[in-house]
Amino acid sequence: MVDPADLDAVARQLGREPRGVLEISYRCPNGEPAVVKTAPKLPDGTPFPTLYYLTHPVLTAAASRLESSGLMAEMTDRLQHDAELAARYQAAHESFLAERDAIEPLGTTFSGGGMPDRVKCLHVLIAHALAKGRGVNPFGDEALGILAAEPGMAGILVPEEWL
Repeated sequence: MVDPADLDAVARQLGREPRGVLEISYRCPNGEPAVVKTAPKLPDGTPFPTLYYLTHPVLTAAASRLESSGLMAEMTDRLQHDAELAARYQAAHESFLAERDAIEPLGTTFSGGGMPDRVKCLHVLIAHALAKGRGVNPFGDEALGILAAEPGMAGILVPEEWL
């Protein structure tokens, strides 16, 4: 059961009522919710394959800045040339699917963020990395490392381990 105060905080962050929230999967060091774990099917039955969802507006804006910088294309290109990186990204994809399917199988191999073949959404990859911790999603980790170097992000919204 998710604390109603947390759901209210997430609603303020999103500007709408959150749907299908199973838990707060990551909190900023100041205690604010930043990532929610969402049911594979929303209450109305709509499939929602994005298990981890970034909610904090500052982190969401930061992820958008990284996306607009061309970072995703560079990351995707590296997948084609770095077998070890591709294997780690594949493992992140498989872990994501296994966790989601343990809650409720959707009958699809789509996970989120473009995994395992490309980088499509840093919001999902960052949320996955924050929820699961360092070492699970290589591109989520990398994006968080970049964000940790931004003024005002270190230790406030991004955990110390990414510094």
